[in-house]
Amino acid sequence: MSDTTIDGVPGDDSIIEEHIDTALSSRYLAYALSTITQRALPDVRDGLKPVHRRILYAMRMLKLNPENAHKKCARIVGDVMGQYHPHGDASIYDALVKLSQSFSARYPLVDGQGNFGNIDGDSAAAMRYTEAKMTAAGVALLAGIDEDAVDFIATYNEEDEEPVVLPGGFPNLLANGSQGIAVGMATSIPPHNVAEICDAALHLIKTPSARIETLMNYIQGPDFPTGGIITEPRENMLEAYKTGKGGFKVRARWHKEDLPRGLYQIVVTEIPYQVQKSRLIEKLAELIETKKVPWLEDIRDEFAEDIRIILEPKSKNIEPDLLMESLFKLSELESRVSLNMNVLDATRTPRVMDLREVIQAFLDHRREVLQRRSRQRLGKIEDRMEVLDGYMIAFLNLDEVIRIIRFEDEPKMELIKTFKLTERQADAILNMRLRALNKLQEIEIKSEFDTLAAEKADIEALLGSDMKQWASIADELKAVKNDYNAKSDIGKRRSTFADQPDIEIDLATAFITKEPITVVLSEKGWIRALKGRVDDVDSIKFKEGDAPAFIVPAETTDKIILFATNGKFYTIGADKLPGGRGNGEPIRLMIDLEDDHVPLGLFVHDEARELLIASTEGYGFRVAEADIIASTRGGKQTLNVKGDAEAARCIAVKGDKVAAIGENRKILVFDVEELPVMSRGKGVRIQKYKDGGLADVTTFAAEDGLSFVDNSGRTNSVPEWTTLEGKRAAAGRMAPRGFSRIGRFVPDNRLT
Repeated sequence: MSDTTIDGVPGDDSIIEEHIDTALSSRYLAYALSTITQRALPDVRDGLKPVHRRILYAMRMLKLNPENAHKKCARIVGDVMGQYHPHGDASIYDALVKLSQSFSARYPLVDGQGNFGNIDGDSAAAMRYTEAKMTAAGVALLAGIDEDAVDFIATYNEEDEEPVVLPGGFPNLLANGSQGIAVGMATSIPPHNVAEICDAALHLIKTPSARIETLMNYIQGPDFPTGGIITEPRENMLEAYKTGKGGFKVRARWHKEDLPRGLYQIVVTEIPYQVQKSRLIEKLAELIETKKVPWLEDIRDEFAEDIRIILEPKSKNIEPDLLMESLFKLSELESRVSLNMNVLDATRTPRVMDLREVIQAFLDHRREVLQRRSRQRLGKIEDRMEVLDGYMIAFLNLDEVIRIIRFEDEPKMELIKTFKLTERQADAILNMRLRALNKLQEIEIKSEFDTLAAEKADIEALLGSDMKQWASIADELKAVKNDYNAKSDIGKRRSTFADQPDIEIDLATAFITKEPITVVLSEKGWIRALKGRVDDVDSIKFKEGDAPAFIVPAETTDKIILFATNGKFYTIGADKLPGGRGNGEPIRLMIDLEDDHVPLGLFVHDEARELLIASTEGYGFRVAEADIIASTRGGKQTLNVKGDAEAARCIAVKGDKVAAIGENRKILVFDVEELPVMSRGKGVRIQKYKDGGLADVTTFAAEDGLSFVDNSGRTNSVPEWTTLEGKRAAAGRMAPRGFSRIGRFVPDNRLT
């Protein structure tokens, strides 16, 4: 851009011409990079985002250690915003609050005093009312920060410095997890148990090439602050830890409490991670109100200090396991916590790491911190030993030193020249107090020198040995594990593991009382369900001029299937049918069946069965009964028919042969396998006709032979039926003498 101006106004050459695509992409890329590295993704070394790191560092500068008193959160937020984090105070305070919430952070880094929100989703009190200080875990993250353990960079206004990363004496990334959404990427790491993390890290120190399967012997899975039961299969968790991406299914913890008179209630004591209790209860109450869970009577929240949600079933006969399985399917009593270990590595590059890489990155960082702290301590020791060495020379030549100081014009230079001292040694001797020239002080100096010499040798040995460095890190991890051991309140595992219960539940029928019924559909389309099994069909009464069309024995938990001449299957719940008093209700009020079409078949759904459906044109196919269920009143179109053609038959496939008869009384027998299995279509030609169409079709076993039922209800066999065999789509041969005059194998439309 040019500096050319006219009367203080930029000239025309100050305008930069740039294509909008280039301008937007370059600026959005800068924004995206800033979001990824400075806001959304945690650093794999300390597990913190910049805002959390700055909060902890500011609290350290305010000396808010566990042994000290709390300070107002407004003071902490003000320091963070003014010195390190130039963003809104609301976002800083929100981050501070989450660091202190025991239901959000598995190991809180901040100890809050006052109202810091609750698991119901209520927000914290204003920052002017609340106070905070660091916990032991927060202090451990900062341990050694004054010992050149990490690099510092200038703050946003370049008036101060802030750490690039914290020393990380606490495995925070896996222990507390992290959530974040950036531009084009996100992170989601659930919390884990510190003692387990330490065990896995110790094993990785011993065996750097350890497989993730082995590490999972130590890290069993997530450990959520709200507890719960993890039902994710181990093989799925292993795959998630191997790839860095996956998820974990978590269920609420519950138990049954017995009440008087055989009644019971269900008590939920732990809910899944990041589920707001108030929203969960509202959702369950809504399910009750909308009758989506008609088997649940009421829900109460008896929350005091611990979660206690009461679920009351409508009947004591409902199985608790079955009730809870249904609620797990319909509510957040079961949720899925995702795993996406997308983090910034040591070079500040975002990438997805597996479990071993995350632990190894933490260990490598701890080793670098150990080395830097050791070098810094070694430098201080060498400086101090240099001074002590000067003191020793002074004590050995005390008289000469005193003479030089008293009589020489330039005592510093003379001391350096006479005793070959360094400038620091000469300055230290000149600054020595007279009372330090006693014999006792001389002994203390020699003792300190010897102690520092021994420490120097140890540090040099440490820096020169990889084995000793890893041994030192292992000792640190053992100390952390001891502080958060499995027997302590904060260290013991809260989330447990269980296999998914092997309960297949159909919510539509799970809580319907199973009773025998008889479904009756009349010729004029009136349907009803009589209680029990009706053996005497003649005892069933109908309206004048009406008669039975279908009488089907069933159970109240069954699905009733109706097949109509339009080629559609309709599904009706047996429990939804009107009772046996009166004549029932018109079937067309329950399903959308057109007036010009009528029912062809009515039967109980059997998912394992296979059906054969055919049209009057002589086309048809086999269809699996599992594929015919309709989810709406409109039914499921399965057999396509056009023009004057209609569906003619729906039968169960029994045996290995198909027999078809046309209106021309010609019969064709062929193998069942010649008919394809389809889910929808016109089908293939079953039999060929010059005149008329299909009259009937059936299936039979070759070993049993072909038979038919006459008008009197007697079963008759077809002699020498093998002479009627041919290939599908053939014309067939005339029916033998004695065959049914009406040209049917079965006189009615029942499913056979």
